[in-house]
Amino acid sequence: MKILLTAINAKYIHTNLAVYSLRAYAKKYKSQIKIVEFTINNYLEDILQAIYKEKPDILGFSCYIWNIALIEQLCTELRKVLPHTKIWLGGPEVSFDSETRLKTHKHMDGIIIGEGEETWCELLDYYLEESITLDQISGIVYRESARTSKDDYNLDSSGCDKITVTGVRQQLDINTIPFPYEDLVDFQNKIIYYESSRGCPYSCSYCLSSIDKKVRLRDVDTVNKELQVFLDHKVPQVKFVDRTFNCNKVHALGIWNYIKEHDNGITNFHFEISADILDEDELNLLNSMREGLVQLEIGVQSTNTKTLEAIQRKMNLDKLKYAVNRIHEGKNVHQHLDLIAGLPYEDYNSFRQSFCEVYALEPDQFQLGFLKVLKGSGMHEDSKTWGIAYKSVPPFEVLFTKWITYDEILKLKSVENMVEVYYNSGQFVNALSYMEHFFSTPFTMYEALGDYYEVHNLNFMSHSRAKRFEILLEFMIEYKDKSDLEDIDAKAFSDILLHDMYLRENLKSRPTFAPSQDSYKIIYRNFYTDEDKLREYLNLSPDTVMTPQLKSSIHLEHYDLNLEETVKQGKTITASQYILYDYGNRNPLNHQAKIMLVTI
Repeated sequence: MKILLTAINAKYIHTNLAVYSLRAYAKKYKSQIKIVEFTINNYLEDILQAIYKEKPDILGFSCYIWNIALIEQLCTELRKVLPHTKIWLGGPEVSFDSETRLKTHKHMDGIIIGEGEETWCELLDYYLEESITLDQISGIVYRESARTSKDDYNLDSSGCDKITVTGVRQQLDINTIPFPYEDLVDFQNKIIYYESSRGCPYSCSYCLSSIDKKVRLRDVDTVNKELQVFLDHKVPQVKFVDRTFNCNKVHALGIWNYIKEHDNGITNFHFEISADILDEDELNLLNSMREGLVQLEIGVQSTNTKTLEAIQRKMNLDKLKYAVNRIHEGKNVHQHLDLIAGLPYEDYNSFRQSFCEVYALEPDQFQLGFLKVLKGSGMHEDSKTWGIAYKSVPPFEVLFTKWITYDEILKLKSVENMVEVYYNSGQFVNALSYMEHFFSTPFTMYEALGDYYEVHNLNFMSHSRAKRFEILLEFMIEYKDKSDLEDIDAKAFSDILLHDMYLRENLKSRPTFAPSQDSYKIIYRNFYTDEDKLREYLNLSPDTVMTPQLKSSIHLEHYDLNLEETVKQGKTITASQYILYDYGNRNPLNHQAKIMLVTI
């Protein structure tokens, strides 16, 4: 028999840990199992053809909110062209309404509920060895008899499919799951996902992880041996899918110490943590790591205490802020902080306050998410109590609640878009810091910028990087005219924008707003031909040959203001500054070129 495990990922760079774990666990059938991965951006027709050409006898889909609609369409069409193939679904999106889904989608043979390694292996025992019956397999929902043709249904007296739900499967010892990755060549230029624990000690009502409160840890020695495989292959990034990686201090320190001691200078490890439970031992260790070795994702969700109580989220905000600031001091760890809009008791003003408090922590990435009411979560059960209206189709995102209107949700969507484009891109660091001086709060600034995009019909258009800078300049000029703020200096702001552009890229052509540098051409020429001075500024040995390639990795630019003080004070501080940008020496966290003040 030919077995096909199919993943449909959100992006090409993503991989699906689930299908690799299923194949690794069913090791006695490994030679018969093939994995294929697509993305939600692939055409349905292309995926349909690719699966059909494999002619699988058994087909398994890994289902999530981002791909379930596409998978349901695929199953409908696949049943027509592969009438005898056994089609099974598994994953979080189908684990909590399995019986209903099977009744309404007659093209599926069954669904695996919850974690699936043991279940999948026993299912293959049933199909390949007939050593077990379906009703003996815990954790599945299935039709009483498998379809043998397109029209062969097993119906009860009412004309409905006979559906059987088996007993609940006991939780798996995750130490029994083999290492899921065989050949890392297949994962070049992709993120690799890894888990060292399952379950979560918290009870957040919006999250499915709260269902499994018993945390199961993979043996640290085993974890470290497996991480060494990634380190040996110089994998660019490994993302731990553990819901709260640091819920066990000994476990977390054991892994963090190992990756620090065996750092290959390349691999980055991503962890989702609870910052408020970090102690000084963990903070000191994090501060001591190589720049870019670790990045942390920290879910704040809200700073409204009433909201946190309503969603059963236990968090000490003061300790969280302390931990984030302590990590920030090291200037070596990328921090990603999250908020969720649409939670109980969170109105527009309350969310604005949450936004400003988290923004003040200066995260490297600031994610504004919107509540998704997931089947099986406590929020799904309580949605009527909270007056939460949400979309009926995946991703089941909030539309409005008792506390926030749909109009206000749309306003927050606009703010989210501006934060994503201008803050999270990391390309406008100095420009945004300068702009903040002229708005009552950072939230108000992004709100006004979002309004500008809407009024000028700039949404739903593809803008070049240079155009985003031009839009920001035009926005501030219009804002100055409307607000009568004389301290806004368009010339100074255009220099700040130019500085931000050069920090990230040695521009091939100057932007339209950049001042002419003709009067400095002789100075630049003399600087680039003085190789001793270049080696001194670039901290190179005296015998280093200044090749054309080396010279092309630097750029010298003159400014008529003190950039740092102008940004810091929000007012123009005039000066004559020459700044050298070294693109061969970038900050590993924000990818900015190293800069030096040059004396001419």
